[in-house]
Amino acid sequence: MLRLGKIVLVFVATYFLLRFLPPIPISSTVTQKQDLFTVSGTGKVTVVPDTAITTVGITTTKPTVKAAQTEANSVINKITASLKALGIPEKDIKTSNYSIYPQYDYNSGVNRIAGYQVNASLTVTVKELDKINQVVDTATSLGANTVGGIQFTVDEDRQKELLQQARQEAIKEAKSKAVSLSRAAGLTLGKIVNVQESSPEFPRPYLLERALPLGAGGGGDTQTSPGETSITSFVTLSYETR
Repeated sequence: MLRLGKIVLVFVATYFLLRFLPPIPISSTVTQKQDLFTVSGTGKVTVVPDTAITTVGITTTKPTVKAAQTEANSVINKITASLKALGIPEKDIKTSNYSIYPQYDYNSGVNRIAGYQVNASLTVTVKELDKINQVVDTATSLGANTVGGIQFTVDEDRQKELLQQARQEAIKEAKSKAVSLSRAAGLTLGKIVNVQESSPEFPRPYLLERALPLGAGGGGDTQTSPGETSITSFVTLSYETR
């Protein structure tokens, strides 16, 4: 009975202490390391393009839609057949534009349709660069009167491989720079905690514009040079410091 009374007494005393005394302050400390050492690096891989892309087509105007379409279709079909004969796969020859526009005669003071213009063009991907000049000359000899441009670039699968090489070069340069700068500044580097890559630069196509008078064929042999192109990677490394 005496023991039970002691327990009750302790309970009551504890209640009054918690009820009327101010709360006991509890402190906590959170340590977060925020000092980072950041460096950047650039990697570039220069190569000779292995792919050419060109657009060839015809613009023709006739009194009727049917007549304009007949001529345009005839030229496009002949070009397609000849390009296949050159060894260009069908999947690399695609229609990129086919449009019909009315042509108006304003000279009589009456807004009337005088004819119709049909624009038809093919986009051709050439993976054997020695054939690109022949592709253009073949198309113009068969009636093409527009060449939208020649782009020298790198095959997509090869671009991925070259980009990986450029990344490795960029990281290597950034690490070397980090070691040199940290020693000069008297810092001790920890582990890499963040890696960022800016938008990589892919080959910028070289464009050769060529427009021919309506109804004209090629005026001479096409001569192009692919030159060189490059893929560049920009990376930023962030290190902890000790």
